[in-house]
Amino acid sequence: MTDCEIDVYAFVKSYIDARFPGAFITGEYVHAPPSFPCVSIVVTDNAVYERAASLSRIENAANVTVTVDIYSNKTFGKKTACGALASYADAALALLGFQRLTLTPVQNLADATIYRLTGRYRALVT
Repeated sequence: MTDCEIDVYAFVKSYIDARFPGAFITGEYVHAPPSFPCVSIVVTDNAVYERAASLSRIENAANVTVTVDIYSNKTFGKKTACGALASYADAALALLGFQRLTLTPVQNLADATIYRLTGRYRALVT
């Protein structure tokens, strides 16, 4: 299996940390962030790229999807904070060859004071 999650997480985390110190960044999905702002970076799909498989069916590449969830609970400017963090995640993932598929606000029905953005990115990883 082509597993790049640790490398992707470490790169994106260091990129965001350098530009937005103090954000809580995790490599797991978070239902209720322990602190804000929060960025969750998770590989949510890793599918074999069959055209790159060898004759003996050895996987040489995968289509990898990364999901980034960003949360802010600021009284004022939570959309701006989420947008800034999303732009940093977007730039870091672009440097790794990922292309953004979506960046969507998600209503947080459990707590409307928390603003959330979800971005999905895809790349062919060898």
